[in-house]
Amino acid sequence: MPDRGGGPTGPRIRLGRPSRRTRTLLMTLGALIVLAIAFVMFAGFWTDWLWYRSVHYSSVFTTTLWTKIGLFFTFGLLMAAAVGVNIYLAHRLRPPLSAMSLEQQSLDRYRMGIAPYKKWVLLAVCAMVGLIAGGSASGQWRTWLLYTNATQFGTKDPQFHKDVAFYAFDLPWYRFLLSFGFAAVVLGLVAAALVHYLYGGLRITSPGGRATAAATGHLSVLLGIFVSLKAVAYWLDRYGLAVKSSDFKATTSWTGLRYVDANAYLPAKNILFAIAIICALLFFATLWRRTWSLPMIGFGLMVLSAILIGGLYPAIVQKFQVQPNEAAKEAPYIQKNIDATREAYGIGGSKVSPYPGTPTTPNKDILRADANTTASVRLLDPNVVSPTFQQLQQTRGYYAFPSTLDVDRYTTDKKEQDTVVGLRELNVNGIPENNWINDHFKYTHGYGMVAAKGTNALADGSPDFTEKDLPATGSLPEYQQRIYYGEQTKQYSIVGGPTKEIDYTDNSGEKAYTYTGKSGVGLDNPITRAAYAVSFGEPQILYSGAIGKGSKVLYNRTPKERVEAVAPWLTIDGDPYPSVVDGHVKWIVDAYTTTNGYPYASRTTLGDTTADSLTDGQRTVLAQQNQVNYIRNSVKATVDAYDGTVTLYQWDAKDPVLKTWMKAFPGTVKDKSEISPDLMAHLRYPQDLFKVQRQLLTRYHVTKASTFYSGSEVWQVPDDPAAKTGKSVPPYYLSLKMPDQSSQAFSLTTTFTPNGRDNLSAFMAVDADATSKDYGAIRLLQLPPNTTVDGPKQVQSKLNSDNKVAPQINLLKRGGDSTVEYGNLLTVPLNGGLLYVEPVYVRGAGTNYPLLRKVLVTYGNQIGFQDTLEAALNEVFSSEGGTTQPPPATGQPTKPAPDPTVAAALADAQKAFDAGQAALKAGDWAKYGQTQKDLAAALQRAAEAEQKTAKKG
Repeated sequence: MPDRGGGPTGPRIRLGRPSRRTRTLLMTLGALIVLAIAFVMFAGFWTDWLWYRSVHYSSVFTTTLWTKIGLFFTFGLLMAAAVGVNIYLAHRLRPPLSAMSLEQQSLDRYRMGIAPYKKWVLLAVCAMVGLIAGGSASGQWRTWLLYTNATQFGTKDPQFHKDVAFYAFDLPWYRFLLSFGFAAVVLGLVAAALVHYLYGGLRITSPGGRATAAATGHLSVLLGIFVSLKAVAYWLDRYGLAVKSSDFKATTSWTGLRYVDANAYLPAKNILFAIAIICALLFFATLWRRTWSLPMIGFGLMVLSAILIGGLYPAIVQKFQVQPNEAAKEAPYIQKNIDATREAYGIGGSKVSPYPGTPTTPNKDILRADANTTASVRLLDPNVVSPTFQQLQQTRGYYAFPSTLDVDRYTTDKKEQDTVVGLRELNVNGIPENNWINDHFKYTHGYGMVAAKGTNALADGSPDFTEKDLPATGSLPEYQQRIYYGEQTKQYSIVGGPTKEIDYTDNSGEKAYTYTGKSGVGLDNPITRAAYAVSFGEPQILYSGAIGKGSKVLYNRTPKERVEAVAPWLTIDGDPYPSVVDGHVKWIVDAYTTTNGYPYASRTTLGDTTADSLTDGQRTVLAQQNQVNYIRNSVKATVDAYDGTVTLYQWDAKDPVLKTWMKAFPGTVKDKSEISPDLMAHLRYPQDLFKVQRQLLTRYHVTKASTFYSGSEVWQVPDDPAAKTGKSVPPYYLSLKMPDQSSQAFSLTTTFTPNGRDNLSAFMAVDADATSKDYGAIRLLQLPPNTTVDGPKQVQSKLNSDNKVAPQINLLKRGGDSTVEYGNLLTVPLNGGLLYVEPVYVRGAGTNYPLLRKVLVTYGNQIGFQDTLEAALNEVFSSEGGTTQPPPATGQPTKPAPDPTVAAALADAQKAFDAGQAALKAGDWAKYGQTQKDLAAALQRAAEAEQKTAKKG
C-alpha cells in the first residue's frame, strides 16, 4: 500500500516532558528554595530563643510560644471541623439526580470536575479556614492568659454587682469565643449552602420546592445556632454597657451606663435575648415541621424588635425623659463615673486644698526668708543644657548625650542635691570612618556618667559638674563606667572575640578592651552564626575572621526594648533614666499594668495624654495608641548598662492585673523587698503616669455630680510658653515644700488653667520620693475662681514685655548675633502666692551651646531679672515698700506693745488672721477676702501708731 504519511518519516521531536537531568535539577532547585524558606523561618525562631535564654527569661518565650501554638491548633481544628463536618453532611444529604433539570445539567460539569478530587478539595478548604482561624486565635494569647489566671479586684460594679475582674479578664474572652462561634457558623452555613446547591439540595430556578427536606433541616439547625449565639450576644451586651464608651458632656472618653442605658437599653437587651431564644427554638423545630415559615416570621420579628426596642425606644427615652431634666436624671450615673474613674487612675486620694493665690503676709523679709526654704529651685534645665554637656563633656566625636537629660538625686557635701545627669553614649554617626568592623566590633560602647548640680551654675553660666571628664571622676561613688546598653545604642555589636574594642582615648592614646560581661549570645556555633547572618541580613557574620572563639553578639540594647521584650504584658514609660546604683550604672524603667475593662471608668489614649512639648522619639510611651481606663505603676524595672541584666520588681503589691500576669509568668517579677536601699533612693514617681493623672484631674478633681455636669470647674493643662509648639507644658521635678508639709520633698509638679483661659486655676504636686511615707500623695492647690492669678503663658508674656527685662533681653541677643533660650518656668507656692522662676540661657555668637546668663523671678506684680537666683529674689523681695511684721501664727498670743494703740491694732490683726485661716479652710472666699482687708487695715494702724511713737521718742 502506498505511504500516506505525508512525507518521509524521521526522528520526532518530543515536546512537553523535560529530560531526567532537567527534572532532577528543577527538583533540587525547588528543594533548596523550600529549605531556604524553612531556614529563614527557623532563624527567626532560633535567634529569639537564644536571646531570651541569654537574658534568663526563657520562660516568657516558652509560655508565650506554647500558648500561641495551643490556641492556633485548638481553634484552627475547631474551625476546620465546623466547616468540614457541614460540607460532609451536605454531601451526604444530597438528593438523587434522576430527573435533572436544566439548572442541574449546567451544574453537572462542576460536579464531574470535582468528583475525582472531592477529598482533596475538602481537606484544602478545611486547611485554609483552619490556618486563618488558628492564626487569628493565636493573637489572643494575652486574653487567654488573663482569663485563665484572673485575680479578683475586690471591687464590684454598681449596676450588676460583679467583680471588676469579670469585665477586665472574663468578658474579653467570652466576646472572643462569641465572635469565633459566629465565624464558624457563618462559614459552615455558606459552605453547606454551596454544597447543597451544587448537588441539588437547593434550587433557584427549577420548578417545585426550592429545598429538599434534608437541606431545610440542615440549614435550619445552623441558622438556629446562629440565632442562639445572637441571644448570647444580647446577654453579654448587658454587661458591655458598663464598659461602653459614649459621648457625654463634650468628651468621648465617657464610660459606663447612663440613664438611657439603665432604663431603655438594658431592658431592651433582656427582651431581645428572650425573643432570640424563641426564634432559635423555631429554627430547631424545622427538623420536624420541615418548613421555614414560622422561623422566618420569628426572625423578621427579631429584626423588627431590634430596630424598635433596641434603637427607637432608647431614642424616645432620651428625647422626652432625659433631655428635659438631664442634670437630675444623669446625676446618679455621673457620680458612679466619677467614683470609678478616680479609683481606676489612682487619683481618688488626691487632696484638694483652697489656696488664696495672693500672699498671706505682706512682709517681704519673711517672704524672702521663706523663698530660701520653700524650694530648691532647679536652674539647670535638662531640656536645654544637653548641647552644653555635649560641648564641654563629649571629649570624642563618637560619644553623645541624649537630647533631653534627666533629673536625679545624689548626696553632695552631705546634702541631697537635685542633679541633672546624662550618659556619654556611643554615637555611631561620629565614628571617624564607618565600616562594618568599626561600627560593630571596634566602637561598641559609651563611657561614663556626667552630672551637674541642678540648683546653680558657675560664674560663666556653665554647669557646675559633680561628675565629669573621661574616665569620669567626681563625687559619685565608684562604678562600672562602660555603657553597652543605652537609649541611643540601637545597633548590634559583636564583642569578646579576637577583635579588640576601643575602650576610650586619653592623652596617651587609645585604650583597648575586651568585653567581660555576661550578656550576649555566643557565636561559636556555625548554625547560630548562620541564623544571625539571616536575621540581621549580614552575610559577613557567617564567614568573617573577626568572629572567633568567645565572640558574642549584643542586640536589643535600649532599656525600653529589653523590658518590653521580657515583659510584653507591660506598658513602658517613655522616660527611662540612668542612676549609679550599687557600683553599676542602671537604667530605671517604670512600667505599667493597664486594662480597658474597668466598669464606669472613663478612657484615655496613652499616646495623646502623655504627649507634651518634649515628647519625641526618645520620650514616647510604648503602645501609645492603647486606650485604657485603668493604670498602675506596678513594676519598677532596671537594666544594667554594662551587662544588660533586666530585673523586674513588684512595686504595687495590691494590683490585681500584675498578680494575674505573675501567675501567668511565675518567677519573672521579684518581690519589692528585694529592692536595695541604694536603688530605692533613686526611684521616683513616673512622668507618664503623672501626665495621665493630671489630664484626668482636669475634670475629675470635682467629686460632686452637679459640679461635673455644669462644667464650671473644668481645667486644662496649659501649653508650654517657652517651647511655642502648642503642646502641653511638661511636668517638672524639683524639691519643694507644699503648704501642709514641714520640709522639702522631691516632687513632680504641674499647673492648671481654667478651660479656655490663661490665668492660673490650680497647682498640682505629687511626692515623687520613693523613700517617703507620702510617696504618690497628690496635692492640689485650688485658687479661688474669682481671682486672676497669672498662669504660665501670662507670666511669660509679662516677663518678655517688662520695661526692665525687655531691654536686657535685647542686649543679651547682641543685635541678633546671639540667641536667647528660656528654660523651665518653675512654679512654687509661697505663703499664699505663686513664685515663678525661669532660667535664661544665651547661645553666644562664638559658641553653639547655651550658658545660663540670667534668672527671671516674679511674685505678684514684682519682677526680678538678675545674674543669679539670689540676686533676683532679693530684687523681688527688696525692703522698699516693706511692711511691718505679720501677726504670729494661729494659736500664738500677741505680746503686749508699750503703746496701747499698737497693741489694740495687733490684737485686731490677730483676730483677722485667725478668721481668714478659718475661712480659707472652709472655702468661704467672700469671707476670706473681707478678713484680708481687715488684716491689712489693722497692720496699717499698727504701723502708723509705731511711727508716731518713734517720732515722739
